[in-house]
Amino acid sequence: MNAVQTYRYLQPSTLRTAGLDLQTSGGPAANPRFFSGFLTTPAAAAAGLLAVAEVARTRYHQPVSPASLDPVVTGSRERLRFESFSGCCGVYARMDVVPAGFDGEIAGHGTTNVDVNPPLREALARVGGIEPLHLAVGPDDLTVSTMEGAVVERKVPLPGRWMRGFAEVHVLTAGFEPRAEVPAAQATAFLRRLPGSSDRSVLWAVPAGRTLRLTSRPTPGAVCLAGAGRLAALRGLLRHARTLRVYGPAVRAGSPAVPSTWELDTGSLRLSLTLSPEPHRGFSGEGAALLALAGDEVIDDAELVGALLSWDPTIDVAALADATGLSDERVRAALAQLGTAGRVGYDVADAGYFHRVMPHDAGRAERDNPRLVGARTLVEQGAVRRDGDHATVRSDDDEYRVRRLPDGNLTCTCRWWATYRGQRGPCKHALAVSMLAEVTV
Repeated sequence: MNAVQTYRYLQPSTLRTAGLDLQTSGGPAANPRFFSGFLTTPAAAAAGLLAVAEVARTRYHQPVSPASLDPVVTGSRERLRFESFSGCCGVYARMDVVPAGFDGEIAGHGTTNVDVNPPLREALARVGGIEPLHLAVGPDDLTVSTMEGAVVERKVPLPGRWMRGFAEVHVLTAGFEPRAEVPAAQATAFLRRLPGSSDRSVLWAVPAGRTLRLTSRPTPGAVCLAGAGRLAALRGLLRHARTLRVYGPAVRAGSPAVPSTWELDTGSLRLSLTLSPEPHRGFSGEGAALLALAGDEVIDDAELVGALLSWDPTIDVAALADATGLSDERVRAALAQLGTAGRVGYDVADAGYFHRVMPHDAGRAERDNPRLVGARTLVEQGAVRRDGDHATVRSDDDEYRVRRLPDGNLTCTCRWWATYRGQRGPCKHALAVSMLAEVTV
């Protein structure tokens, strides 16, 4: 289901003689100026922004006409971040411009959509050499009190899948660790010999000296590479990159396909692509955020923690724990909950959360998740009967047995569990048991 938000732009984004003028659709106040200054590596920044916009226009699974979704930009202390999802929601792209990447002032903070239209893409593609590139996020003289006047109105379909994708990606990537770092020359050779866009196979990349080698099976230390053609958006930045870093969860022999993050670092900016476990799987259906959405205590914790977020480039969990009186574990759970509303993301390079605010209904991720809605209904109907570490859940005319494993995870006898074996989060029966356990503890 699409949640259609209407954004108004003063005029189209353009590349002027003085630099790049990105029009925004608003943030904490209508059309603020997040940043004004020069980007220190203009050709790299142009290539990175083009990559993020290209991912937003692409459907990697069953490609059809290009999407017309505008990337999301966040201005915060010492960071500019541009984010997008592919049309199929299976690739998450982000460009982080760090302090070395700009010469100017971040005069405000907030999150908004930016207009990266065809004329601007063509202009960015022509940026090269040492010609200056000036970035102004938001026009200087826009009145923020109203949106009336001579404006260009655009209806930007921001699908509910994007919101759920943001909710899932930050939970998944928070469990990633660095797995490999490859110098630019070896990274270029590795990426150029990958299979093309039509290849849908699940491969595994294993560190081998200063490069990576591909295998068909997982081994400890390997990183999943599903649909290698989905890394094509990185190629435009290769000539500017210093290193390729790869991140992923721990795997072992026999592990199923898992997500992974591939990041090019130029020293002034980082461009990363996070891939879903399989080309046909979008992040919006992974179910990693369900447990964060299910709790009652964590909702109160999230309200407390959320009031203290201050647009720092990396959120300090220990400082929040001291300020709130909560444990580090409860703060992390609260941040996971906030992430489901788009209020925080996760940066694998910094190994920390960052603050943003999405232009979206904060409760939509919960309401639009059928498993979560179904689990709450089961609890309200008294359909869960606990028996120690086990439970029986009556749903429609059937009964299902939910069992708690030694590692704390839950299994179920339902068809969902039999199909996915926990790879896409808990089923509604296991969620209902988790909810009831929280209420009765």
